[in-house]
Amino acid sequence: MTETVVPGIADRDVDEPDPLMVRGFNKQFITGVTVVTTREGDKPRGLAVNAYASISFDPPLIMVCIQRTSSTYPALHAATHLGVNILSNRQREVVNVFSSKSDDKFAEFDWHGGPHCSPLIDGSAAMLEAEIRERFQAKTHTVFICRVRHAEVNDVAPMAYKAGKILDGGGLTEIPER
Repeated sequence: MTETVVPGIADRDVDEPDPLMVRGFNKQFITGVTVVTTREGDKPRGLAVNAYASISFDPPLIMVCIQRTSSTYPALHAATHLGVNILSNRQREVVNVFSSKSDDKFAEFDWHGGPHCSPLIDGSAAMLEAEIRERFQAKTHTVFICRVRHAEVNDVAPMAYKAGKILDGGGLTEIPER
């Protein structure tokens, strides 16, 4: 595992766009809702994250971006593996708990350990466990590059997020090609 500082990200000396315009831009992006998990000793740890992306299928690589001030960050930074749970449209209470500062976020929900013991939340639309390969420091966040080692998919619609609202991902309709 390596840790790298991305050059130019932390201290750009260029004109910056209006922060409200950037925030408005980001609000237009619809994303899934995930809970990223790991273990700190025997204690399961996790937080809600919308900065998740698939990087490649061969090899199967993903990335998650975690704010360094998160209470879960030290456990994730020290971990060798992490779990990513794509929440289902039936898990509104799960996102509320994992977005909070609660000390025992796993007390109210059923979960199981992946092959490398990362907590995987039962009822999620999909779950995976990945080996952390690289960590890149990007000012206030760390980007974790991970290789997928295990995946589970359920037949339930995912949750979606846009402009501060939690949405039912099962109601999205396809736009036909012309």
